[in-house]
Amino acid sequence: MKKSKRSQRLFAEAQRYLPGGVNSPVRSFKAVGGTPPFIIRGKGSKIYDTNDNEFIDYVNSWGPLVLGHAHPPVVAALKRATEQGTSFGAPTELETTLAKMISAATPSIEMLRFVSSGTEATMTALRLARAFTSRDKIIKFAGSYHGHADGLLAKGGSGLATLCLPDSPGVPSSYTENTLIAPYNNADAVEELFHLYPEQIAAVIVEPVAANMGVISPQPVFLTGLRELTKKSGSLLIFDEVITGFRLAYGGAQTLFKITPDLTCLGKIIGGGLPVGAYGGRRDIMSLMAPLGPVYQAGTLSGNPLVMTAGIETLKALNQPGVYAQLETKSATLEKGIAGVASEAGIGLYISRAASLLTTFFTPGKVVDYESAKKADTALFARFFWHLLNEGIYWPSSQFEAAFVSLAHSDEEIQCTIEAISRALISLRT
Repeated sequence: MKKSKRSQRLFAEAQRYLPGGVNSPVRSFKAVGGTPPFIIRGKGSKIYDTNDNEFIDYVNSWGPLVLGHAHPPVVAALKRATEQGTSFGAPTELETTLAKMISAATPSIEMLRFVSSGTEATMTALRLARAFTSRDKIIKFAGSYHGHADGLLAKGGSGLATLCLPDSPGVPSSYTENTLIAPYNNADAVEELFHLYPEQIAAVIVEPVAANMGVISPQPVFLTGLRELTKKSGSLLIFDEVITGFRLAYGGAQTLFKITPDLTCLGKIIGGGLPVGAYGGRRDIMSLMAPLGPVYQAGTLSGNPLVMTAGIETLKALNQPGVYAQLETKSATLEKGIAGVASEAGIGLYISRAASLLTTFFTPGKVVDYESAKKADTALFARFFWHLLNEGIYWPSSQFEAAFVSLAHSDEEIQCTIEAISRALISLRT
């Protein structure tokens, strides 16, 4: 970076008190090396660090800030809400207001429960699915991340019939032995698992667009195949829309692809940049949750009034004519520009985009699942990342994370980004 001394000092101090100096691993820049900039403020499409460096931001707090940083109506509403109190541990009308907005936008969600993180949402959705079906096993997809609940930190063995081993120390094998792994975009592999474990699988949990192994769109028959298989088997289909919810479309990927899941997990955008998660779905399933039913989950800050306020204002802004068309135009311009400069530079680069989610894979081949994603050249990506950062472009610090386009990105900033990427790619040839 042009100036980094203060960030270096702050990072050294942070490492004395925080594991790795961060509160979420990807922020440490371990995948690309070096010192992460310490951010002090954001406005619109840009963020600023403690060394007064300015960056055009394509991380957007990893997705929630689809309107950009410090969006004035959101900030104004939060100021008013803060003056009324920050937390009550009691019902507020704000919770019902946001719930109604989400349900109206997403018809599959007849009832929902707010929590404080995506991990809580997916963890509880699976607990609920197991209770509803009286079954134990779940299917997830290799390379997909659904939060850090113990049963989801698993990786597949050498074959479909192999039970999973924990993917993190501290997780007993008994927690993951009921987690089955299939390749993303492979409905046939899921069907084989249903044959191997008849009447044992409670649910299939899937990102309708994968975004945690890089952005990977579903093949045309993949999601419809999952819907058919789960219905036939008496299992539930859970869409993890923590990232895709209200980003791909108003109402999420399920409204775009016209697939109706049984349960949906949300987060990020519905909190307007504040900590949030939610799970919801069919009324008969959700009615099992306490206090209506026996499935327990609680949270002191669930439905926090500040979070609800930010979420309401964000959804209001998104539910306006032409908003998603505008977001699509910006994102398509960026994709086309990157493809053009990559071709000119003669660099093997596969660009995968779904609406305003985008990943540049340093591989000449198409990326359709985790196995093909892992073929990407991560060392080349690290060089690419640092070139962009030094040019004032804040790109995701991992080959396997998504870049996010926001409504705050101007045409000029997108063109500036394309030009910086062109210079970065040319530098990689040497």
